[in-house]
Amino acid sequence: MKNKDLDTLRTEIDDVDKSLIQLLNRRASIVKQINEVKKISNFPRFDPAREKKIIEKLQKINKGPLSNQDIETIMSAVFKVCRSFGEPLKIAYFGPAGTFTHQASLYQFGEKNTYVSCRTIENVFMEVEKKRADYGVVPVENSTEGVVTHTLDMFIDCDLIITAEIMLEIHHFLLSRETRLDKIKKVYSHPQALAQCQKWLEDNIRDVSLVETESTAYAVELARKEHFSAAIGSEVSAGLYDMNILASNIEDFKENVTRFLVIGADEAKPSGDDKTSIMFSIKDRVGALHDMLVPFKKYNINLTRIESRPTKKKAWEYIFFVDFLGHKDEDNVKSALRMLEKNCAFLKILGSYPKGNI
Repeated sequence: MKNKDLDTLRTEIDDVDKSLIQLLNRRASIVKQINEVKKISNFPRFDPAREKKIIEKLQKINKGPLSNQDIETIMSAVFKVCRSFGEPLKIAYFGPAGTFTHQASLYQFGEKNTYVSCRTIENVFMEVEKKRADYGVVPVENSTEGVVTHTLDMFIDCDLIITAEIMLEIHHFLLSRETRLDKIKKVYSHPQALAQCQKWLEDNIRDVSLVETESTAYAVELARKEHFSAAIGSEVSAGLYDMNILASNIEDFKENVTRFLVIGADEAKPSGDDKTSIMFSIKDRVGALHDMLVPFKKYNINLTRIESRPTKKKAWEYIFFVDFLGHKDEDNVKSALRMLEKNCAFLKILGSYPKGNI
């Protein structure tokens, strides 16, 4: 290709870029007007169903060379920027800065918001209940370590709603002030992170002390203060705490995904690709649990998860948490829930929300 051809193509790129900036600014101006209308009408500013529909519409008309994943990445970035117009959202999240819940919060809402770290999951719920935060982000399950029971327990006596879910691939990094792996004598981290990296630790730094901490971020803080120490944490933590990355992606199972919930007071509208979470208790009789599952089969509803938790009010009395595909406003879901409720001691819908993607 001649230099003249290259210059011509670059000129075309410059023209396209100018048009992109003009269109993005036009979109931003419209978003500002929408935010004003939402403020006056008291509509929620975060609308995950609307965002998902926009992405899916664009993917349907996409003819490449951008992939559909590229479209989602680009539009998600646009949403995060535009969402920050006006008064920033206030997001409460579990754990100190640098934890995976903090990372999930940034992934969902973007950096141009106000973030409040909470020491416990209960504190996250309280911040949102007391309206000191617009939304909260809490972990609910990990693909290798299972469910976060305390998050489920909080829904028993709380009226907050699940408005979105975040599926985040978890990658662990070994962080330290040291610059060489053979200098490490002690490794700090949360018990789940240590468990998820057990084989790597045994294969690469066998003769070290493993110390459990309340969070991966706190582990990084401790390792930062000590020579010959390291922490298992996130890549975000490396930047926040100015730590060296001695090893990357040290998790034993590469398909390591944590699911987080966004909790708030506003219901999410149907997006066409939704999930619903409910909780119920059953009447004490033979075949009761079987009867609870019949409505889902009858109305062709796919269950994605079922968990049981003790009520803590009476011995051997349990509450069941169920996730299934579909929105509570869909006819088959309405019919199934009506049928289910007849056989329940109680039934509570925790929320319908757009299904998260990895």
